[in-house]
Amino acid sequence: MTPQLRGHLAMLVFSTLVAGSFSLGSLTANHIEPSAFNAVRFILAAIVLGLAALATTGIDRSAFRSPWRYLVLGGFFAIYFVLMFEGLKTAPPVSAAAVFTMTPIMAAGFGWILLRQILSGRTFVALLIGGVGALWVIFRADLSALLRFQIGWGEIVYFIGCASHAVYTPLVKKLNRGENAIVFAFGTLVGGGGLLLIYGGGDIARTDWANLPVIVWITLAYITVFATAASFVLVQYSVQRLPAAKVMAYTYLVPSWVIVWEVVLGQPIPHVLVLGGVGLTIIALGLLLRDDSK
Repeated sequence: MTPQLRGHLAMLVFSTLVAGSFSLGSLTANHIEPSAFNAVRFILAAIVLGLAALATTGIDRSAFRSPWRYLVLGGFFAIYFVLMFEGLKTAPPVSAAAVFTMTPIMAAGFGWILLRQILSGRTFVALLIGGVGALWVIFRADLSALLRFQIGWGEIVYFIGCASHAVYTPLVKKLNRGENAIVFAFGTLVGGGGLLLIYGGGDIARTDWANLPVIVWITLAYITVFATAASFVLVQYSVQRLPAAKVMAYTYLVPSWVIVWEVVLGQPIPHVLVLGGVGLTIIALGLLLRDDSK
């Protein structure tokens, strides 16, 4: 298996793992406040990555020069996850996943603002097609709802969160000063976790941790290990073997995987017209994965 093929396989697994966080998150969102859940999640994920860093490259004290960087990055990352779970209180998982596919085109905009990164014409068209597919799913293939811009509150909340994620992506490159990727992510999680402990302190204290439903603990374990630590490793593995645009392309597979997760968890298959929007996101994936040398 070639290095490029291994990179594609890693991102295929990544898109599957991320999709699981939408389906499980929707089952958890109404049982615990997002700030309390994510504070614990950030701390546990930081422990996992901290141990991984100590076991591999170690943690150099120089990595913590200008610690404000980790507070900024951790703040944007925390906003994304808190608003994701807030949105999932009312937004269906497939619809939320469609909102997530709009992150790359927003990240491209912020990339131009912060780093003056310019997209190729084909990449722009692919992102535009993916955005149209996302809107198709978000408005449930209802043209009249689109014209009236009838969108659920959960989708609006999560869109703001995705905008925060889109800012976070180019900021990582702008603020990184040569630190090891795992150590840099560890610092970001520590910064975000600290901010969430301050912001969500009241929610954490009010949460009846001993009597939470089992699904909350299952989701917490899944998101900490798979949707955070493992996904981070998979992305880091892939970016060493694939161009950034091709890594980003796998975002468009997430709604399709969410549908699979939903069916496995006993939910009905979305209306066939809604699946047309998912089809557009897959077309966008195909455009972004085309061999640039041909």
